[in-house]
Amino acid sequence: MAEAESYRRDEVYGVTRELPLNYVTREEVDGHFISNLSSDRHIVVFGSSKQGKTSLRKYTLQPDDYVVVTCSNKWTSVGPLHSAILKIVGYRVEQSSARTAEGNFKITAKAGAKGGIPFVAEANAEGEGSYEKKAAETVTDAPLELDPHDVNDIIGALQQIGFEKYIVLEDFHYLPDETQRDFAVALKAFHEGSKLTFIVVGVWLDENRLIQHNGDLTERVLAVNADAWSSDQLRHVIAEGERLLNIQFEEAFKEGLIQNCFEAVSVVQGACHDACEAAGVHSTQEEIRTVGEGLDPVEIIRGVVDQQSARYNSFLQKFAQGFQETSLQMYRWLLLPILIATPEELEEGLTYAHIRRTIDANHPTGAVNAGNITQALKSTASLQVQHGITPIILDYDQSTRRLQVVDRGFLIWLGHQDRGALLAEAEVPDPRDSQPTLLEAAQRPQQNVD
Repeated sequence: MAEAESYRRDEVYGVTRELPLNYVTREEVDGHFISNLSSDRHIVVFGSSKQGKTSLRKYTLQPDDYVVVTCSNKWTSVGPLHSAILKIVGYRVEQSSARTAEGNFKITAKAGAKGGIPFVAEANAEGEGSYEKKAAETVTDAPLELDPHDVNDIIGALQQIGFEKYIVLEDFHYLPDETQRDFAVALKAFHEGSKLTFIVVGVWLDENRLIQHNGDLTERVLAVNADAWSSDQLRHVIAEGERLLNIQFEEAFKEGLIQNCFEAVSVVQGACHDACEAAGVHSTQEEIRTVGEGLDPVEIIRGVVDQQSARYNSFLQKFAQGFQETSLQMYRWLLLPILIATPEELEEGLTYAHIRRTIDANHPTGAVNAGNITQALKSTASLQVQHGITPIILDYDQSTRRLQVVDRGFLIWLGHQDRGALLAEAEVPDPRDSQPTLLEAAQRPQQNVD
């Protein structure tokens, strides 16, 4: 009789760099993604952080099917992004002494030797991003002189080496807003001028994010929402891990996890990991073992998210600072409606109208100009990126005009914090200590009106 395979706990439960062994497919996500791969349209995979976007790519595609560029917040124009794409497909990229009509330096690009070489030069010296080393196996003798900002030059260079793999852009949300908009324009040209397919991965909850940047992408881009996990799917995740480790979680413990995790698969994975650790389960058990007896699932979940306490506190402090000191201190006041909302309200998203009403009722200057609030909301993601808050926690959906929490662990963490203390640390007055009318205005039900 063949000996049963043994697996390490860390290969099954928890958040790892590799694809977890208990990966569970979701038809509305995996099936939708796979069916659209042959559609000749670009694909956008979006959702909250740690909800399975990268695992989706690793599970559904073979390593030889794609190349990956991880975007950098230092790429202040589309040129460095295009240069990174050329590098990952096999080109050696160096800055040229020649300039474009706009005054930007051109680049020289020469395909590397078979097998690929890690390249180091960066166009315009605008920062470095990381990438997975899967270079093209093509050699070109003559170097090309290109304008890294010209999508036509990039398309020509990729066609010259016959490149046909998918190009995955991870962490697209880290790019500055202007770079995102410029690449959205380039994406239309890639669609019409080549057979290339891009897979854009970003932390946001807006299905039409790229279309907002460029309306011409309508019908040229397909969106895959990787954020949603049903209770049954989360049970399946737990069950697959039980099978691999030959364990059985106590039923009440499992249900408690699912009811209190805010549909965060990473929280479920982390809680199962910690419960196994508490039971001394480090690998597949020789005999079936019950895990979770006597454990409070809410406390286990709290322990998982509290590992991020320092990051969440840092986020609140840095977000309150804004980009610079201003008289209105808009970002500090944006924290007010967040910090007095329930986790359930935050999960649904705070409407623009509710945010504006709350700020107007409590800001020392009275009613604040609507343009100031709108501009601050639109810049929430870029502010976090500038302050090094990774992954980001807040994002503003301009299509639905809602401020969204895109880190579900933050929802859980906020639920057991002293809100008054958090408001004090953010230097925002607690409306509960103010006039009743102000608190009433701040807590009035949200409405989808201006």
